[in-house]
Amino acid sequence: MYSEIVMDHFRNPRNVGHMENADGVGQVGNPKCGDIMKIYLKIKDELIEDVKFETFGCGSAIASSSMATELIKGKSIHEAVELTNKAVIEALGGLPPVKVHCSVLAEQAVKSALYDYAQKTNKVIKGLENYKAEDDEIHCQQ
Repeated sequence: MYSEIVMDHFRNPRNVGHMENADGVGQVGNPKCGDIMKIYLKIKDELIEDVKFETFGCGSAIASSSMATELIKGKSIHEAVELTNKAVIEALGGLPPVKVHCSVLAEQAVKSALYDYAQKTNKVIKGLENYKAEDDEIHCQQ
């Protein structure tokens, strides 16, 4: 049902934890199904030097969070904003259809944190022009 990569990122999540003085923080989720993700970014010269996450949710949500942080760490903010849920799914070796919303959650958490950074620094990040914080509630399948 789950790939070895998903199981590894669930059992041994990368970049988990809280970050003090983060340059960008994003939180997304849906309290109804229990998946909530928070991403913290440390950015220097438009490069993501460090990234942490805190996720309350199922194993797929934790694995998606972990993989998303791995995919953006060391990248520029312009590369990170292009992260898609499909890229997260591919990197994890797939997710069951009922768990795809977890990868969407990861994508949106990254965008939310980048948006927060852009707001704090008055930067324009291409790809976030139409971003709205109210889009941060992800609908999950029950």
